[in-house]
Order: sequence, then structure tokens, then C-alpha cells
Amino acid sequence: MPARDRGSGHRGTLARPARPGWAGRAGPAATSPPRWEGPAVVVEDLRKSYGAVRALRGVDFEVGQGQVLGLLGPNGAGKTTAVRILTTLVVPDGGRALVAGHDVARSPAAVRELIGLAGQATAIQEELTGRENLDIVGRLYHLDPKTRRRRAEELLERLELADAADRPAKGYSGGMQRRLDLALSLLSRPAVLFLDEPTTGLDPRSRLAMWAVIRELVAAGTTLLLTTQYLEEADELADRIVVVDQGRVIAEGTAAELKGRVGGEVIEFQVLDRTQLERAAAALAGLSAHEPSVDPEAAHVRLAVGERGSSSLVETVRRLDAAGIATEGLAVRRPSLDDVFLALTGHGAASSDGPPTPTRPRWGRGH
Repeated sequence: MPARDRGSGHRGTLARPARPGWAGRAGPAATSPPRWEGPAVVVEDLRKSYGAVRALRGVDFEVGQGQVLGLLGPNGAGKTTAVRILTTLVVPDGGRALVAGHDVARSPAAVRELIGLAGQATAIQEELTGRENLDIVGRLYHLDPKTRRRRAEELLERLELADAADRPAKGYSGGMQRRLDLALSLLSRPAVLFLDEPTTGLDPRSRLAMWAVIRELVAAGTTLLLTTQYLEEADELADRIVVVDQGRVIAEGTAAELKGRVGGEVIEFQVLDRTQLERAAAALAGLSAHEPSVDPEAAHVRLAVGERGSSSLVETVRRLDAAGIATEGLAVRRPSLDDVFLALTGHGAASSDGPPTPTRPRWGRGH
């Protein structure tokens, strides 16, 4: 049983109710994560500066137990800084952050008992085999030898690493190293799992495989906070999404709620002659209550048109033809989270803020 929190917050008695493992199968989460009273994560007026750079300027959000929160934001938004604070790697300058009822600043050891972290930079030791990496982390968590071996075998099998378990990790592909890093973060069966851009750099097949693992973890009761640069990833996995820009929360809701802010359906096309981009945007003036969004680098134009997608598409074709502007890829579609970013911030989503996340905390009991 983890040490009790000595700080304030949503305190409660931890318990392990009888719940099925990953999607009902015996496996790495056969024992359900501990439960407690209150949300899994509470962030209130969180602030952090690095010199003159204000990374977080009063951030607030909550994650309910067993939920997935997608933390999205452009480069430098503050999302990775928030993860570092919640995983006890960085001390906040102000505000409060609770994980599983424990204050991250007052009771970091208690928080470390209950969390897992897979950061942007993998924490594996490349000269060791996959099995040896898992064994070392199991020792740091003070797992007995039998438990270490059993959990390592379960994770290696589930994450499709069993055939490579006894090969040095330096010979693993990028996708294999990501899966091994996730296995390390799952070894202690964390109640709250933090994934900082877990699929960055993976090929489509590896990304889909990682999504499947994440869904099974959530089905087994694990709470998850996910940062990602792939907007469709948050759309697929997150129960709720928090959009952060310049250290502040600028929007929060479900994917459907956020998409509703864009203004219904979206017309988009690419202008073949970049010098005609501004003329193309001007040609659409008055077609919608929204202004066209122009991406000069991609020669791309988007326009939210409400629920009048079909009729607006016909009018768009007429106006562009009349202006003598050649396009390709002209279509109408439902809004994506990328449209939400453009509508809320004026720019698209990018990778995480700041340098790669340091090695995850590997403290066991008593540290």
C-alpha cells in the first residue's frame, strides 16, 4: 500500500475493486488500478516560469478517474511543462496540482507510487536487452523476482516484443523502442498514466497498435493524460480535450464540442498559383459569417460554412471560376481538430514545448 499523503487535497482510502484486466483478458492489468475519492488529476491556477519565459500562466483542468484527457497545444504552449509538474519532475512556481489525491509538491513520493510516464525521449538503456530493461525497472519499484518476471513476460507478449526480448534494445526499431518504453511505464500497474506524445515518429501501423493498447488500458480502469501533436489521435482516444496556448487554457470540451466552435462544415482547396492566394480568399468574401483561413506555405484555403456545405461548395466553384483561379482538392467536409486550432489560435498544432522530457522518475518505496 503506498504511503499516505501528508498534503491537502482530495484524500481518500485507496482500494482495489474487482475489475477485469485489459479488455477482460488476463494480462498486465489483471489487477485493477487503485481507486480513491475525487478526480484522478486536479490542476488549479498552475504557474511555471523559466527565467523570462512564462510556460504556464494559471492553468486549470481536471481528469476524472478512468478518463482520457487530451492535452493539445502548439509549440511552446506549456503542455509538456504541465506533464513534468504532474509527474514530479518539475516544481511549480504557484498554484496546486493533485494526482490521485496527493499534492505533487508536498507529497511527491506518494505520487510516484501511483503514476507511470512515457515521455518524448525514451528512458530505455539501449545496451541492455528488453527483458533486462524491465528487470531493472522492476527492481527500482521493489518488485520481488517472481513478480518482476511475470509482469515482464506479460508486457513483452502484449506489446509484441517477446521475440526480441533477449536482443539489445539498440537494435530495436523506433516503434519497438516506443513500445518497450511504454512497457517500462506500465510495469508498476500505474493508476494514472502520462503519455507525452507517445506515437511521435511511429509509422501508421505502429501508431494504430499503440492506440489499441491505450484503449485496453483505459477499459481496465487506468486514467490517462495524453499530449500529442496528432490531432486525430486526440479525436480517437480522448474523452475530453484541453487546448493550451501560450501557457493558458483557451478551450475545453469533447472533440464534438470543440469542432462545433469552428462553424459547421468546412470548404477547403489548394490554389495552384500561389500568387493568387489572396485573390482566392477575396473571392469568397461574404460567402460565410467566417473569414477564410489561408496557409501561404501550403497554398491552402479553408472556410467554415455552417451547415450549408453543398450549396456553399457550388457557390465557391462559381466564384473561383469567375475569378479565373485554378484549384485542386476542392471539397467540403466536417471540421477536424486542426480547424479548431486554427480558429482558436490562428495557427496549427505542432510538437511539444521545451526540450525532451527527462527520464521518468524511477523511485520505489522509501525514496
